Amino acid sequence: MAEIETRKKGSLVARLGAFAVLAIVFAILISLGTWQMQRLHWKEGLLQAIAERRSAPPVTLAEVEKISAEGGDIDYRTVNVSGTFDHSKERHFFATYNGRTGYYVFTPLNIEDGRALFVNRGFVPFELKDSSTRLAGELPASVAIHGLARPKLAEKPSSLVPDNDLAKNIFYWKDLDTMASSVGLPAEKVVPFFVDADATPNPGGLPIGGVTQFDLPNSHLQYALTWYGLAGALVVVSGVFLMRRKP
Repeated sequence: MAEIETRKKGSLVARLGAFAVLAIVFAILISLGTWQMQRLHWKEGLLQAIAERRSAPPVTLAEVEKISAEGGDIDYRTVNVSGTFDHSKERHFFATYNGRTGYYVFTPLNIEDGRALFVNRGFVPFELKDSSTRLAGELPASVAIHGLARPKLAEKPSSLVPDNDLAKNIFYWKDLDTMASSVGLPAEKVVPFFVDADATPNPGGLPIGGVTQFDLPNSHLQYALTWYGLAGALVVVSGVFLMRRKP
């Protein structure tokens, strides 16, 4: 009898342990699904805010700086600015455009207050990286730029992103501070964000403007349904197992 009682106690402990493990796994799956739903609401709000900024009337550079100083989000805000490009200080960001490999051309625009604003003028093919191959697009006079403000990055987005190659003037992530220092521009003389130029054609067709990307991934609903589905499957499988198990 003692041996039977021991077996019963051992079986009960095993069942309670299995139930505890299943409960923990179920809670984890539910929490992951809920987290993805929260991310979904955040992403939908972000996309709506971006759409509103893109469709809003253009503001001045000073207004963008004020928004930034007050802690507001300047990303994708439409802006108008004028000045003269310093083409001798072009920086090149490795990119693809319509299936072609090449570079986005970041050029400092000298504005009237004596500072420089790095403008992403657009895309040039790989073989036309050297500005001497596209002289028609090197605008010598004062120009008016309409585009979108883009914030500077505080650090490299990922360890998988290569380090910027200053010797070859190839940037793999948009390091504004390094872009500026590599051409001898002190930080206090540089506007602390970028502007992506719109698709207004440049002479000679290059650079090709309007390259800002807006296709932010939003798969959070699918992820949430996956986690909730796994939680439901766990309940069903566990229930079937318990029902079929012999006493």
